[in-house]
Amino acid sequence: YGKHVYRLDGDNLRTGINRDLTFSEGDRAESVRRTGEIATLFADSGVITLVGLISPYRGDRDAVRKRHEDQGIPFYEIFLDVPVDELKKRDPKGQYARVESGELKHFTCIDDPYEPPIRPEITLKTHELEIEQSADILFRRLEMDGVLEGAPKISPPGLPNPDGDEVIDLHVPEHLKAAKTEEAERLPKVLITDLDLNWLQVIGEGWASPLKGFMREGTLLEVLHFNSILVDPFNLTENQDIQSSTTNFETFKQFRAPDRISMSVPITLSCTDYTKAAIESSSHNAVALTTQMGNIVAILRNPEVYPNRKEEIVARMFGVIDPGHPYIKEIYKGGDYLIGGEVELLDRIRYNDGLDKWRKTSTEIMEEFKEKGADTVYAFQTRNPTHAGHAYLMRSAGENLKKEGYKNPVLWLSPLGGWTKEDDVPLDVRVNQHEEVLNSGLEHPGGLDPATTVMAIWPSPMVYAGPTEVQFHAKSRRSAGASYFVVGRDPAGMKGSHQAAAHPDDDLYDGDHGRYVLQNSPGIGSMKMLSFVKVMYDITDNVMKVPDDSRLDDFISISGSKMRLLARNGAVPCSATDIPTDLVEANCVPSGFMIPKGWDIVVDYYKNIDSPRWIPWSRPVVDPGASSRTEGSGKFGTGGFQLKHKDYESFWHDIPLHPSSGEDMVVNFITEIPLHMTAKMEVQKALPGNPISQDSNSDGSPRYYTYGTPFFNYGYIPQTWEDPALKDSLGNGGDNDPLDVMEIGSNRLEMGSITPCRVLGHLELIDEGEMDNKVLCIALSDPDASRIHNVGDLERAKPGTVDRLKDWLKRYKTSDGKPENALASEEVTSAKEAMELIGETHARWKNLCGKGTGYTSGDHGFWLDAAGCKGR
Repeated sequence: YGKHVYRLDGDNLRTGINRDLTFSEGDRAESVRRTGEIATLFADSGVITLVGLISPYRGDRDAVRKRHEDQGIPFYEIFLDVPVDELKKRDPKGQYARVESGELKHFTCIDDPYEPPIRPEITLKTHELEIEQSADILFRRLEMDGVLEGAPKISPPGLPNPDGDEVIDLHVPEHLKAAKTEEAERLPKVLITDLDLNWLQVIGEGWASPLKGFMREGTLLEVLHFNSILVDPFNLTENQDIQSSTTNFETFKQFRAPDRISMSVPITLSCTDYTKAAIESSSHNAVALTTQMGNIVAILRNPEVYPNRKEEIVARMFGVIDPGHPYIKEIYKGGDYLIGGEVELLDRIRYNDGLDKWRKTSTEIMEEFKEKGADTVYAFQTRNPTHAGHAYLMRSAGENLKKEGYKNPVLWLSPLGGWTKEDDVPLDVRVNQHEEVLNSGLEHPGGLDPATTVMAIWPSPMVYAGPTEVQFHAKSRRSAGASYFVVGRDPAGMKGSHQAAAHPDDDLYDGDHGRYVLQNSPGIGSMKMLSFVKVMYDITDNVMKVPDDSRLDDFISISGSKMRLLARNGAVPCSATDIPTDLVEANCVPSGFMIPKGWDIVVDYYKNIDSPRWIPWSRPVVDPGASSRTEGSGKFGTGGFQLKHKDYESFWHDIPLHPSSGEDMVVNFITEIPLHMTAKMEVQKALPGNPISQDSNSDGSPRYYTYGTPFFNYGYIPQTWEDPALKDSLGNGGDNDPLDVMEIGSNRLEMGSITPCRVLGHLELIDEGEMDNKVLCIALSDPDASRIHNVGDLERAKPGTVDRLKDWLKRYKTSDGKPENALASEEVTSAKEAMELIGETHARWKNLCGKGTGYTSGDHGFWLDAAGCKGR
C-alpha cells in the first residue's frame, strides 16, 4: 500500500520521553497521554501508528480517543483478549516469573487492575489465531475503512472506492430534466448507434469511473499507449480536470497528475464530416446525443472533434491483424472523426425488453451489497449459461474468502449485457437461466444462495480484445464495489476469423496471457484475481468439483461444445446411478450438471436458435411514434414490423394526392421517417395494403442511415410513381417508387401521419443511375409555414438549409462505403416546376393503375388491388 508505519511501545518510549515516569497510577496515565499526543502528531503527518503500550485504565484510553476524534483522525482500540495463564506461558521477558517471585509489584492483571474496553473496534484472541490471521484481521478492517487507500472513504465499509475516488452518476437531477430536455432540442444532433448507447450507459452510470464522457484525444492516447490514465482527484497538482479539458498539444502543466488508474479500452464516439460540420457551425458549445430511433438521450458538453485514427486504435487495442474480427469491423464502420466531451443523461437508459429489473447503476448495486452486509465482493462475469461447475467455483471462492477472515463475502453474478457477436448466447437466455440458478438456491449443486448473491447486468459491450479488455472488465467491477474478480482461461478472447493474419480459425490470444496481464496491469490497485480451476463431473455423487487424481475414472468432462450439442439434441436427464460414458450417443445430460429449469431454457434456445424472439444484447425496444390512425404489427426495429392505416386499405393508392381543401401548392405528405430517426422506413409496394416497414440490408438486417441524424421528416406523396420509362435529359429513368419528400419544418411528424404540406421546389438526385426526385415542402402546421412559401423564403428563415439538404442527398451513402450521389442540378426548382413533376408522376401512377389516358403500364410486381388503384 506504500504507507509509512511506526510502532510506539513502552520500551522505545521509556528510555526517552517517558524516562521520568514510574509505574504509579498517575504516571501510567501520563504515559498514555504523552504517547497519545505523539500518535496524533505521527498520524497528522500521514504515518499509521501502532501503539503497544500497556494502558490499563479505560478513562486514559478514552481521553486519547477523544484527542484523535477531535482532530478527525481514525482511532482503533484493539483488545487483545488473551487469558492470563496464556500470557504466563509466553512471558518472553520473564516478567511474570519476577511477579511470582515477588520481585515486581503493581503488575497489570496480577496485583494491579485492568479495565477491559466496552466497545473495542477490534478484538483479537491471539491465543486462538495464527500471527498471520491476526494481521489479516487488522488489514481487512483498515481496508474496509479506506485507511490504506489514501483517499476519503466514499463507498460502503468493506468495498473499494471507485477508480478516481469519485462516485460517477451523470443523470440529470429530476428538477432540471425539463429545462435540459428543452435545451437539447435546440442543439445540433449527434447520431449514436445502439452500440454507442451501451457505451453511454457505461459512462453515465459510473462503470468507467472517473470518466465523465466520451474520451477526448488526450485521454484516448493515454488509454492506447498505457492502458491507464492519470488523474488528480484532489487537485494536488492542479490537474483535477485533466481528463475533461480540451486536449492541448502545445502547453503542458508543470506537474503531472499523481495517480494512475486502469483504463484499457477506448470509449469513443465517432461521427461523419456531416456531423462535424454541424458542430463547428453551431453557436452552442454542446450537442444532443440522439439514438437511431430519433430519441434524444443526453447532452455532450464542450465537444472536441478530432480524427478517428482507426488503424492506430485497432493496432494498439487488439494487437492482432484480423479484418474479420467483429468489433474491429465496427470500428472501421465508424465515421472519420471522434467526438470527446462530458455527458449529462436526460433520463435513465431503459431498454424495455423485459430485463430492465436486472439493470442497476454502479451506485445502486453498491447499495445492494451494503444491504446484504457485504464485507467484500467477488464478481463473476458470464457470457454463457451457468452450470454446476461454475456454481462450484463461485461457492468455493466464497468459502476461501471466509477462510481469509471475511465474515460475509457476497457474490456478484454479472452477465455482460452490451453488444456481442452474432453467435454468442443471447442476453435473455443467459439472464433467465441465471434467474433459475438463483431460484434453485443450494438445493441443487448447480444453484447459488440468493442471500449471498447479487445478480445485475453489466452494461458494457464486448470487444473481444483479450488481455487488453479483461483489464477493463475487472476495473469496471471495482467501480461498483468488487474487490475480487474471477478470471478464467483466455478471458475476453475469441477465435480469429478466416481473415486473421496469424491465427485464422484459432485462438487470437494465448490462453494464459489474460490472467497474467491482469495481475500485473497498471492501475489495478488492490484488486485481486481469483483464477478458475479445472472442474469435472463426479459420477459417484453427481456433483461437479476438482477431480480427484486417485480416481480419475469417476470423472467426466462436459465441454462447452458438448453442452451445446446436447442442448440442440434436446438431451434429457441421465439416470443418477448409471451415467453413460458417451453422453451424446445416449442423448442425456447428468442430473447434477445444471439445474433442470435452467437446462430447459438452454435447450429451448438451441433447438430454436434461429427464432427472432431472442434478445441478443441490450438494444432499446421503442415505440415507433406512429399516428393514432395507424396500427402496427411485429416488433419495431425488426424486419417483421408493419404499419397500416386504419382508414385506408393502402398507404400508397387510397390516400388522395391533395387534401380535401386548401392551397393549390399543397399536397398530402405521408411520413415514413420522422425527424431525427435513422431507421430506413419505407412504403412496401409489393405487400398487400402497402404497409410501412423497415428496409433491409443485403444480409437481411434492418437498415439505418449512418451518415448522421436527419434534420427533416422524410416520406412520400401518395398516388405518385416515378416511372422507370420516364427519362430525364440525361437519360436516367425514374426509381420505380412514389415521389419522395423532405419536409423541412421543426416539428417531428408521426410515422404514418397524413400532413398537408406546402411544396417549395424539388431537387433531382441521380442515385446509382436512377432519377430519384426529392420534393421539398413545409407542413402547414409548422410554426414557420406562414412565412415560407418558396425556397427563397426558406433560406431567409433557415439559412443554410438547402446546402445541408444537398450535402445529405449527395453524401448520405458514403458512410456505408458507397460512392457519392450526384444532383442533376445544384439549383432547387421553383414550386411551380415541382408541382408539374408531381402532376406527371400522378399521371404515371394512374397509368400504373390502368386509369390513365396514356399507355397502360405493367404491374411491376406491385400490389395494386387497393380500391384507389385496380381494386373494387
